[in-house]
Amino acid sequence: MITARQSRAARALLGWTQETLADKAQVSLTALKRLESESGLDVYETTRDQVRRALERAGILLLSTDKGEGVLRLHETGSSSPRR
Repeated sequence: MITARQSRAARALLGWTQETLADKAQVSLTALKRLESESGLDVYETTRDQVRRALERAGILLLSTDKGEGVLRLHETGSSSPRR
């Protein structure tokens, strides 16, 4: 399950606005704002799933352990960037 903080962090890593993510996830902007709210608003599981899938398609890995949660942006495949 994706959390509000994970969604906001993933958008920041990708440089996406809420409008961009809502469009890519095919959810309404209002639904995305509810998901990203810290107010505990109800969000449909289908909305969470669509947002999660859109972020995963963009190379975001959602992390969740007993110690906390986070996001990881995977390197683009086929990238010829030198490693340091």
